[in-house]
Amino acid sequence: MDIQPEMLTTIEMRKETLEIDNIEIIKGEENTTNLPKNTIDKILMVDVYHEFNFPKEIIASMSQALKKDGEIYLIEYRLEDPIIPIKTIHKMSEAQAIKEFEANGFQLKENISNLPWQHCMVFVKKL
Repeated sequence: MDIQPEMLTTIEMRKETLEIDNIEIIKGEENTTNLPKNTIDKILMVDVYHEFNFPKEIIASMSQALKKDGEIYLIEYRLEDPIIPIKTIHKMSEAQAIKEFEANGFQLKENISNLPWQHCMVFVKKL
């Protein structure tokens, strides 16, 4: 799922070139993922969440798409680390991510510390 037609075209071309048939391309929008309800096990977002114009709506859309025990993996550059050579606008703190996801029905399952510059936060629906 992506909202940029160029990215979707690139994925489609790679899919055809590599003869991959288990990828379904879905065009999202700024305020919805357009993912089918209750069908997704895991969502991976890498350095993209901070770019959303409608984060509340996207989180709600992801929540509807996730199965009951689904997980969201949120990868974002750590705001807490001033040494990371990324503009502050492209960073996010763990506290901010938790605040936004909790306000929208999720809880932090874990923050995996396996990446040198980024958080790898796993969110699940609140029980």
